[in-house]
Amino acid sequence: MKIVIAPDSFKDSLSAQGVADAIALGLAQVWPQATLVKCPMADGGEGTVESILAACEGDLRRARVRGPLGAPVEAAWGWLPHSHTAIIEMAEASGLQLVPPVQRDACISSTFGTGELIRAALDAGAQRVILAIGGSATNDGGAGAMQALGVKLLDGQSQPLAPGGLALAQLARLDLSELDPRLAEVRFDIAADVNNPLCGLHGASAIFGPQKGASPAQVEQLDQALGHFAELCAQALGKDVRDEPGSGAAGGLGFAAKAFLGAQFQAGVEVVAELVGLADAVKGANLVITGEGRFDAQTLRGKTPFGVARLARQHAVPVIVIAGTLGDGYQQLYQHGIDAAFAVTSGPMTLEQACADAPRLLQERATDIARVWQLGTNR
Repeated sequence: MKIVIAPDSFKDSLSAQGVADAIALGLAQVWPQATLVKCPMADGGEGTVESILAACEGDLRRARVRGPLGAPVEAAWGWLPHSHTAIIEMAEASGLQLVPPVQRDACISSTFGTGELIRAALDAGAQRVILAIGGSATNDGGAGAMQALGVKLLDGQSQPLAPGGLALAQLARLDLSELDPRLAEVRFDIAADVNNPLCGLHGASAIFGPQKGASPAQVEQLDQALGHFAELCAQALGKDVRDEPGSGAAGGLGFAAKAFLGAQFQAGVEVVAELVGLADAVKGANLVITGEGRFDAQTLRGKTPFGVARLARQHAVPVIVIAGTLGDGYQQLYQHGIDAAFAVTSGPMTLEQACADAPRLLQERATDIARVWQLGTNR
């Protein structure tokens, strides 16, 4: 019997590798002779680098870069030497988790540090860069990242703009003369599950600005500033991508990646699945087990279990989800390749207890699933 274990991480509890290890231990209690193939997964957000490196035997590298508000941070990124591929989680340099809630300010936060990580990848000889762009603290349209890569953003007095999205309202012209020429030789892929445009009612500022500290008035100002930035970029680059799906991802970093880097967008889970070889692993499997911390209707928006189920469905392999919690609307996933879903908790407990006991709870639930499965196959 062959079982593929392809979960995402359980946030604040276990990495994807830790979840897969715990599930494997539980399954082995019932199926000691089974072939258990562990494929830790991610969907382009937190844990993407870790999951890919665990499967691809890459290197974890670190760089000291500017954080969202300018203070230095130590950011990790992944390197696959055989394919000269860099995996960068922009949240490592420009993520919301780097800024305490009381300090979050969408008007001045910058993606400059993400650009510094891209530059580190270029220095390493990258031929392909995968940018995972979930969890940003920024709303600058990717302007900071482009400044780190050599783009000059100048005001009416030919002075460099201050960091952040609001300053883009003062932009008078772009100077591309010092844009790093190595960028033209690199393939950029964006791993994201956000398809918003840059501006408007469904744009970066309106949809994501409030969670990054923007007031209603600031949301309107930021939206106008990003629109002005996009207009001048279109004039300088000869193309306008502001309305393309994904341009609003990560506070508009998606826009800059498309406009300046020619980046191609893919669902994050599809990028990870490709790199970890999930399709080959699923071939000939009897069962796939996936999971995430919270499994609900939002999973339909390209999260790991949804992506794993779509792939498994192509090979007619059943899929079971083990989740930290089952939220509203999770039953909708039964129409998209999920055959059953289970929460790890067996009774009332606090979130802190569930996180602390996650390895044991995952093992127990995996054992329960294997026993039920065995009953069905023995009849």
